[in-house]
Amino acid sequence: MTPEYVVRVLVRDVNAVRRELEAYPDEASVWALPPGVANSGGTLALHIAGNLQHFFGAVLGGSGYKRDRAAEFAKRNVPRSALIVELEAAIVGVGLGMSQVSEARLAEEFPEAIAGHRIVTGEWLIHLVSHTGYHLGQIDYHRRLVTKSGATVGAMAVPELRTARKVA
Repeated sequence: MTPEYVVRVLVRDVNAVRRELEAYPDEASVWALPPGVANSGGTLALHIAGNLQHFFGAVLGGSGYKRDRAAEFAKRNVPRSALIVELEAAIVGVGLGMSQVSEARLAEEFPEAIAGHRIVTGEWLIHLVSHTGYHLGQIDYHRRLVTKSGATVGAMAVPELRTARKVA
């Protein structure tokens, strides 16, 4: 695994979150909570943005970002335009943080304890990529449920990976 691969996959997935948000027909549907659904698409977008800005931007990159995880789950009716600004900041944070990660650093402990545990940086970064993809899938299902549309936004598109090459 190289730091460049982590960046590319996260940029792809954050861009897919943006496309998901843009695919909702209106602001209200982004925040709808159908029965049995704990988090809206808007909540999950805030959480992804906060998570990436914290672990990549602040912890690895020294950006100074101050996370308010509780607010990620408490805020409501944030306009899509503001959600997209947060997602764009997350992409910047990922790039900043990963610019500080060498191959050797991947084998070292992550600078911050996670849930009372020490974790090797490379493993934690894989977890964060997986975490982002998990919530991207939740947003996709939320949007489909709320809009009653099976339309795709091309989330997790293989051609968006840096090394993807079309075969004849």
